[in-house]
Amino acid sequence: MARFGMVIDTKKCVGCMDCVVACKTENNVPEGFCRDWIATDSKGTFPNIQMQIRTERCNHCDSPPCVSCCPCGASHVHDLGGVVLVHHDKCSGCKACIAACPYDARFINPDGYADKCTFCIHRVEEGLNPACVSVCPTRCMYFGDLDDPNSEVSRLLNSRKNKALVPEAGTKPQIFYID
Repeated sequence: MARFGMVIDTKKCVGCMDCVVACKTENNVPEGFCRDWIATDSKGTFPNIQMQIRTERCNHCDSPPCVSCCPCGASHVHDLGGVVLVHHDKCSGCKACIAACPYDARFINPDGYADKCTFCIHRVEEGLNPACVSVCPTRCMYFGDLDDPNSEVSRLLNSRKNKALVPEAGTKPQIFYID
């Protein structure tokens, strides 16, 4: 069974937001909301300042608190690749999953249900990459099976220093950043 994940090369990301636009278009995300976004971090003091630009989204955790706290069973882990999803028709809009997510990756869709990145599972089921990965002009995003040692994501993680966001939350995120 595959375990899908994403690797993002922060040395290549230029913050162009093509991934955000592709996601909004592919998934019909309502105006004013987004399933992914661009984050920047700066550290240091002039003249020794370093800035990191990265794309962020749901981390499709192996231990997702959004699933365990959902009183309706709407938040769940998909059989294919361990992708964390929401059954829109089961969701009450209670926001428990929003409070539980350490990545601020969810929002309430104007139609009343919790919404978030799905790794474009509808595309992945057809053998395609998520929309964000397929449009990235700098090719800083990689998607694949983390359990396949021959996949590009596994090779990148084994060959380069990497980190996940908020590891102290214990969620075992499946998005990794390399630099």
